[in-house]
Amino acid sequence: MSRILIIEDEKNLARFVELELKHEGYDIQVALDGRSGLQTALDETFDVILLDLMLPELNGLEVARRLREKKNTPIIMMTARDSVIDRVSGFDHGADDYIVKPFAIEELLARIRALLRRIEIEKQQPVVNEQQDKIQFKDLTIEKNGRIVRRDNEVINLTKREYELLLILMENIDTVLSRDLLLTKVWGHDTDSETNVVDVYIRYLRNKIDKADQPSHIQTVRGTGYVMRS
Repeated sequence: MSRILIIEDEKNLARFVELELKHEGYDIQVALDGRSGLQTALDETFDVILLDLMLPELNGLEVARRLREKKNTPIIMMTARDSVIDRVSGFDHGADDYIVKPFAIEELLARIRALLRRIEIEKQQPVVNEQQDKIQFKDLTIEKNGRIVRRDNEVINLTKREYELLLILMENIDTVLSRDLLLTKVWGHDTDSETNVVDVYIRYLRNKIDKADQPSHIQTVRGTGYVMRS
């Protein structure tokens, strides 16, 4: 039975989600403010955390940031704020998915199932041996075991999403990857409603991995997506 922590200060919504998830067979715990929610998340083990953005005591972004310093528990951010900047900020602070209020409970259930499936698949991935660990492209190197990115032996600090986006691009050199595909692979979404998040993260990556006097490592294929060409 999967354990889910709901951190939500709207009591009626928290209770509604709690009852629906219990009906689906999940073991549920509820916290009504950010500080107690963070402490519960750190003290106990959960498979998924449903985290409201606007919380008393500590807001959802701060909860996610502090949690990520200690644990990798999957987080679905729940909020009424749905701008690109808000979604990017949530992902940068450690969220794995994002659902906008008001939402249909069926959508939330589907996102939870998809997240749990993805985590289970990752657990079953074989351990990468030393020979398979490194991926090289021009002056960039990814060391997969340590999740380290280097350019000319200098470590480049990337967020979790930036790293995953660069990894899939470098694993598919000379293959044009659509925004929808990148969104699905990196963020786990199966909708095209948030493909502009990909563009934002490509810009972040370019700022970190490119040199000012050289062409970008990542090329834009107009109307399609992105590619790293050999």
